[in-house]
This record gives sequence, C-alpha cells and structure tokens, in this order.
Amino acid sequence: MGKDGLGGDGPEVPLLKKTHFHGNCPGCRLDRRKETRRGVPYTEFACMWLVIVCSTLPIQSLFPFLYFMIRDLHIAKQVEDIGFYAGFIGASYMIGRALTSTVWGIVADKHGRKPVFVVTLIAVIILNTLFGLSSSYWMALTTRCLLGLFSGMLGPIKAYATEVCQKEYSHLSLSLVSSSRAIGLIVGPAIGGYLAQPADKYPSIFSQQSIFGRFPYFLPCLCISLLAIVALISCIWLPETLHKHNQPVDSNNSIEAVEEYVSEPNAEESGRGYWSLFTNWPLMSCITVYCIFSLQDVAYAEVFSLWAVSDRKYGGLSFTSTDVGRVLALSGFCLLIYQILIYPSVAKAVEPVTLVRATAILSLPLLSSYPFMTALSGFSLQLVVNCSSSLKNVFQVSTITVCNILMNDSVSQDLRASANGLSVTLMSIFKAIAPAVAGIIFSWAQRRQTTSFLPGDHLVFFMLNAATVVALMCTFGRHFAGNIKKH
Repeated sequence: MGKDGLGGDGPEVPLLKKTHFHGNCPGCRLDRRKETRRGVPYTEFACMWLVIVCSTLPIQSLFPFLYFMIRDLHIAKQVEDIGFYAGFIGASYMIGRALTSTVWGIVADKHGRKPVFVVTLIAVIILNTLFGLSSSYWMALTTRCLLGLFSGMLGPIKAYATEVCQKEYSHLSLSLVSSSRAIGLIVGPAIGGYLAQPADKYPSIFSQQSIFGRFPYFLPCLCISLLAIVALISCIWLPETLHKHNQPVDSNNSIEAVEEYVSEPNAEESGRGYWSLFTNWPLMSCITVYCIFSLQDVAYAEVFSLWAVSDRKYGGLSFTSTDVGRVLALSGFCLLIYQILIYPSVAKAVEPVTLVRATAILSLPLLSSYPFMTALSGFSLQLVVNCSSSLKNVFQVSTITVCNILMNDSVSQDLRASANGLSVTLMSIFKAIAPAVAGIIFSWAQRRQTTSFLPGDHLVFFMLNAATVVALMCTFGRHFAGNIKKH
C-alpha cells in the first residue's frame, strides 16, 4: 500500500504509531524519552561504563599478587605447589558465578535490571574488602566464591545496553560493554600489582605495623571497593529499562500490538519462553565459541601473571608484582585507544565472523612466542612483553565484542537478559575450570624443564593455543550465528 493508503507508489509507512504508554512503567517512560531525544545517551553510557568497570575490577585483580599471597598463607609445602593452590582461588569466583548467573538473569527479566546491578556492587564493596583481609587460605577461597555468587550483573547489563539507547546505537553500546569489561580485567590486575605489599614497596608511606603491613593485600582490594561505592552512587542516573505492566492493551492499540509482536525478530521463540533458548542453535553455537574463548582468556590471564613472577630457573621472567602491574596498565591504555579509535573502523570494514577468525589465527604465533622471551632482558624484554600483552588483549576484546553482538541479535528482547544469563552461567563454568586446570598444568610444567617435547612453559602456551584452535573450528559450524545469511 502506498503513502496515501490507496495503492500509490510512495514508500510504505506503518498504519499505526505507538502512542500508548503506561505512566507507572519505567520501561514505557524510557521509551517515551527515547522517542523525543535523539543522539547518543552520553550520561547513561558514562554511568554504565563506570558500573561495568568497577564490577569487573576484582575479577582478575588478584592475579599479580596471588603467587605471593599463597606463599604467605603457608598452604603450599613446596614452591612448585603454589600454582596448584592459586588455581583454586582463581576458579572459586567463577564457580560461584556459574551457580547463580542464570538465576540473576531471570530475576532481571522479572523484577528489573537495576536491582541486580545494585546487589553486585554491594557484594563487591563488602566481599572484596574481606578478601583483602583474609588471614587463611580458606577465608580467601570462601570470600571469592561468595563474591561470584552475588555477581549477577554481566548477563543483565548486556540486555540493558541494547535497551537503554535507540536501536542504531545498540552496537556501540554493546561495544562499550565489552571494552569496559576488558579495561576492568586489565586495570584490576594493574591495581593489584602496584598496590599489593605496600609496606615493602612504599615503606616511607606505609609501616609494617599498620593494617596495610599486617594485611599486605588489603590496599588494592580497598581501593577497588571505594571505586565500587562511586559506581553504586552513579546507578541513580541509570534508568530502569524493564517494562513492568501486565494490563491488556487498549482496543485502539490492539492491531498495533499484534503488528509489533509479529515484526519482532524471534517472536515465535519469545512466546515459548526460557527453555526455547536451548533449541536456538545460532545462539547456542555462539555461546559455545564465546565460552571457549573465555576459557582461553582467563587461563592466559592467570598463566601470564604466574609465569612472569616465577623464577627464571623455572622458565619465568622473575618479574615483581609491580612489573606485572605496569605491563597490564599499559595494555589497558592501548586497549582503550584501540576501542575508541580503531575498533569502530575495523568493525565496519570486516565481517564479524571474519574478524573472529582473523584474531584467532593471529594469536597462535603470538602465544607460541612467549616461552622464548626468557632469552631477552632489559629494555628489549620489557618492549616485547608489553607489545605482546597489548596485542593479545586487543585480539581477545575484538572476539568477545563480536560474540556479544551475535548473541543479542539471536534472541528477542524479553529473553535477552535470560539468554545473557545463560551465556554467563556456561561461560563461568568454563572460566571456573580454566584457572584450576591452568594452575595444575603450570605447576606440572615447572617440574619438566628438561624434557625434549614441550619443555617447561612451552606446554602451558601450547595448551592455550589448543583451546584457540578448537574455538576457531567452531566458527565454521553451519549453525554458528555469523554464518547464517539474513534474507
């Protein structure tokens, strides 16, 4: 039907425009605001960025000092056993998150996104502080696991990112989620590396008799908790996006409601509810790739820190926690520049699946080069390690961003938080396995320095490459979201 509704040649327009809003519904109020306000919602994006970064900081902030923390807690009987115990501390957070991520996604779909954000930030403030005050291995293990149990924000925040802005900015918003998480995962360890053991590093400021001398890993945890308080306050400026009304639509809007529902992508899936996600093959194939890349990423994060601070006689670099923090801080800065200046152009020029495959292939020779860095020293070692770390993180954030976009495009809005909660649950299981297995392999590798096949840390980085190859092969699957042509 033409523009005049009588069969003319003009472009088709909708018969009805949505005009019905529920005044008490926060989702309707936000929709009305989006209709009247054009452009990028900078305030919401800035607050969302701060909330994501602060909730992400504690996830890997412990890795630069975890080796020394396990040593000081006197749980390991031999130096070679430190990696074994460190792996379980690293895995405990992900185990906790795996148990509750799907539940938090369902809560966010029923009661709102913001309550989940608030609970996560309160958990960071309390439990991360207690972790820094740990006086035993089991206290550290318990507080990390509890922190994971109450950190349910990752799934809902991905759904929130596509809802808080107009549709043309949804990819920018999801890119912001991935980049802010990546920055948090890098800046967190940088904070841990610089601020751990302050009485030893900065004796003129912190005495051995102070609380920071008695609890040498409290300062980085305290700083992250203080930042989380700021993020909690910023939630005031984040609008709720969930529609909270069950009233039937007025008769004047019934045709509009049917048209809107039918035009919604994945509308049939939406009607079947949560369990339909498990038969959504594009979604599940994308989650599979996302999980494997996440496993490789967290295994790399732990292995890099353990490998860098371990002694050269065990194939390490003999770095201090400050050295590791410096490397990670520079990587975070490079990643920020990449996300702001380079990634948008790359995303426009390269197909999503091609970008995932290219970064996976390029990371193979990069990871293979790490064991050979022990032959370097001085400035050349610092240069190579910093460049390699920056490239590795650029490759990883590109992959995760694409996976997030493909997953959100695979489901309808009312199941988006649940879908992301499911992906976070499965990803957390993989990330829980990764540190434990990586710690065990790292500990074993340090005992086999003289073997002829994959000696020492060559074995560790070979296993990281093996995970990359598996994920790469999965992107060629027929049901992978990026391989399905849109008609």
